[in-house]
Amino acid sequence: QLETLEQEEQECLELTPRPTEKTTHIVSHEHGMTVLKTLQDGEVDPQCQSFSYSRAKLQGVLLEGASLLLLRVLARRQTMPLDLVFPAINTEGDLCTSSF
Repeated sequence: QLETLEQEEQECLELTPRPTEKTTHIVSHEHGMTVLKTLQDGEVDPQCQSFSYSRAKLQGVLLEGASLLLLRVLARRQTMPLDLVFPAINTEGDLCTSSF
C-alpha cells in the first residue's frame, strides 16, 4: 500500500540568454491530489497551472517516487509480474498509465 503525500520535481535548462525552469509540485489531501506546475522562461513572469484530481480518479495512482521504490522491491525479489500497469500522472499533469 504505497501512497505519495507530496512530490516536488524541478527541471532547469541553462540556455543563453534565456534560462528556463519548470517545477511541478504534487500534494495529496483528503479530497484527492493537487498538481501545481510553474514555468519560468527567462525574465518573463512565471506561468502557473493547477490541476486537481478526486480520490476516485486516483485509485491506485503511482507517482515517480513510489514507482522507483516499487521497482527496487521487484528487483530485490527478482520477479516481475506480467502486464503490470498502474494509473499515473505524466509530466504535463495529465492522468495516464504506467506499465512495467
